[in-house]
Amino acid sequence: MVRLRVKEIAKGKGISMGKLSRSADITYRTIQRIYNEPDYVPTIPTLEKIAKALGVNISELFIDDPSV
Repeated sequence: MVRLRVKEIAKGKGISMGKLSRSADITYRTIQRIYNEPDYVPTIPTLEKIAKALGVNISELFIDDPSV
């Protein structure tokens, strides 16, 4: 299975949920859902905004995780 790494990447860059929400122009609630709800699937435009705000390629937001 594939899972999102948004929380890990943001934490590694010292970016809080609030700052990511503002930088990506996405609601704080959406960021909370991405961080805390493993089954939540954000839209591609949302993922593009997050990738841009984190300064990474969109493909870096995903990891193959067989334990999921």
